[in-house]
Amino acid sequence: MDIFYKNEKVGNRRVDFFKALSQFESLHFAQAINYLEAYKLEVGLLLNFGSEKLAIKRLINSKHIK
Repeated sequence: MDIFYKNEKVGNRRVDFFKALSQFESLHFAQAINYLEAYKLEVGLLLNFGSEKLAIKRLINSKHIK
């Protein structure tokens, strides 16, 4: 992920998306939406491999919808 300051690229960073939890919490949804906004993506999936069954939530970045 590129980092810009005053429209000039000043660096980049790698985002860590992997966590295994027993259940989703509101902060996980907020973090995923922030990633969608940062990458200018419209749709994302939040996957949780830590529960008994695979949990999948589809997220929409409403700020990116055209």
